[in-house]
Amino acid sequence: MKNYAVILLAGIAFASGSASAAGCVKGAAVGAVAGHVAGKHSVVGAVGGCVVGRHMAKKKARQQKEAADAQARAQAAQAAQPAAQPAPAR
Repeated sequence: MKNYAVILLAGIAFASGSASAAGCVKGAAVGAVAGHVAGKHSVVGAVGGCVVGRHMAKKKARQQKEAADAQARAQAAQAAQPAAQPAPAR
């Protein structure tokens, strides 16, 4: 059973690719420790931690992209406004 879990974890790691693995390694490490503490379920914890870690990393990347897009829209709107003309001197 342990061999199947290791093969499954390796398959997930290789199938996800290096770009998609953001968060997986950190989540897997935390999950493995939590699984070990919970009763010798390190592999199950690692797989679960990898899944959760990837989800959290994708969520964070999406939020950062939305914030950057909002900032770019705000800058474009500001640039589109005409500059205020100074009042003529009397």
